[in-house]
Amino acid sequence: MTTDALTIVIHLVSALVAGGVIGLERSFHGRPAGFRTHALVCLASSLLMLVTVYQDKWILDIPLETIRTDPTRMAQGIMTGIGFLGAGVIFREGLSVRGLTTAASIWITAAIGILMGVGFYLPAILATVFTLSILSVFRWIESRLPAHYYAQHSVRFERDKVMPKSEFDSFLLGYGFTASNLSYRFSDDELFFEYRMVIRTNNQDNLARLAAALRQLPTVRAFRISPTGD
Repeated sequence: MTTDALTIVIHLVSALVAGGVIGLERSFHGRPAGFRTHALVCLASSLLMLVTVYQDKWILDIPLETIRTDPTRMAQGIMTGIGFLGAGVIFREGLSVRGLTTAASIWITAAIGILMGVGFYLPAILATVFTLSILSVFRWIESRLPAHYYAQHSVRFERDKVMPKSEFDSFLLGYGFTASNLSYRFSDDELFFEYRMVIRTNNQDNLARLAAALRQLPTVRAFRISPTGD
């Protein structure tokens, strides 16, 4: 194997390993873009950068001194393409936006692949370690920081047994919630009346307590609590 061939193999294997390791973390947490996606993104980025690094190997009929190329254009094109892939894993469910962290991990994986492709191994390895730290260690830190928890909440009553708005606000407050963006809905069959809102609490365990309390109310015909977040 020639020196160039060995170098290319090292570039591609390094990119494959870096992307695969990041993808394993995403797969472990059940994200839509996981092990294979991240490995392919990093490998593809490295491959495309090798096109510019070894352009003298495939531009054979034209003297190199007559060619003016900018290797950064390839990197720009890669990152533009990754933007479309990242947008594909972001989705909105009501007021909740999910997939942002996965999209960001795809973006940084592409950057790592570019670094592997041009042979900047030290920053690429550091970026891989930092990315894994952000996705795992920072998750642990974030879970222990004081935070507000939001959820989309709807509750349905029979039309002649609706809990008054002031009474329902007091009920939520008793379980540690405040409500905003309140809307009202009357069912098409005119049998039910529904409150819809966004609720906020400082303790995530309050969500389960609220659900248990709503199950015990005989006037509640149906309810929904959908936590927001990535």
